[in-house]
Amino acid sequence: MKKEKKRSKGVIAVLVVILIAVLAGVGYYGYTIVKNDINGEKQAKTEYTLVITKSDFEYEIGKKLYDNKIIVFDSVWTSWMSKHYPDFTYINGEYNLTADMSYEEIAEKLQNPDISHQSVKVAIPEGYNVMQIAKTLEENGICKADDFLEVCKSKEGFDYDFLKDIPDNPLIAYQLEGFLFPATYDFAMNSDAKGIADAMLNAFDLRITDKWTAYCEENNITMFELINLASVVQEEAFGPESAGNIASVFINRLDKGAKLQSDVTYFYARDLRDDYGFSQEVYDSYYTYRCDGLPSGPITNPGEEIINAVVNHPDTDYLYFFSDLQKEFHFAKDYDEFVKLQEKYPWK
Repeated sequence: MKKEKKRSKGVIAVLVVILIAVLAGVGYYGYTIVKNDINGEKQAKTEYTLVITKSDFEYEIGKKLYDNKIIVFDSVWTSWMSKHYPDFTYINGEYNLTADMSYEEIAEKLQNPDISHQSVKVAIPEGYNVMQIAKTLEENGICKADDFLEVCKSKEGFDYDFLKDIPDNPLIAYQLEGFLFPATYDFAMNSDAKGIADAMLNAFDLRITDKWTAYCEENNITMFELINLASVVQEEAFGPESAGNIASVFINRLDKGAKLQSDVTYFYARDLRDDYGFSQEVYDSYYTYRCDGLPSGPITNPGEEIINAVVNHPDTDYLYFFSDLQKEFHFAKDYDEFVKLQEKYPWK
């Protein structure tokens, strides 16, 4: 019996030694994997473009790296980053990564995106037209001006009820003109132009009031026609104080079937033809000394105050107006009164 006990103890001792050896081997193997992962050694040539957005959290970035086989352990990555870069700030953008990069190389890369989507505050003033907006977006690295202009030529692919009022008229240069709401936006650099246009259309949609829709219904006009008129008023007026009376002039002229004869429509039509390659026919359809009624489309993107001034315009008999050298507006009921006012108040 004593020999059997000694033999049992000997077997147990051997098993313990084997177990320790196995655990040591496993531990060493695991340590080697972790070490190689951290150092980027003996890794596959896996490639992956990591996209970081403002909604991503630190652990989500680690999971993306793990899911796409850039790192072996996302928990190790998160711990390593917490230790070595406790105050690390992730920059929105796109990063081209490979699995043979060390953690240090990945961390350095994540400070220098291949394509930045860093958020930029962009102010679009009231009265900017689509060409000016496109230029501003490109200057701020948001998207290419030509890409934005191309998107704005068509309402297709955007789901807003107010866009349904836009007529399928080939003479409309930019169908989204007028509805790109002027505001200050936080846009990501190198964004898709269509997404930027959609954000601006959505901003307009959120600001449509019951008064605007009621005005359209009461006067049997579309939202497109209201914004078209407001865009001309926006360019003519120096502010909301004069906008109401100016709107009344244009509305009175429209009711009488007279041409609007708004000088500001010339400049927009000229730019379309001379700078952006649109036809003479398009030019004529916007220039209100040549076309009847409103221009074929809005000539700028009006702000809320101007739209409200149009909706709430006073009832007048005015048919003419001008601004003098002091930028004061004068209104007349007929041409004779208009000429007398111009003689009294120097205007050029």
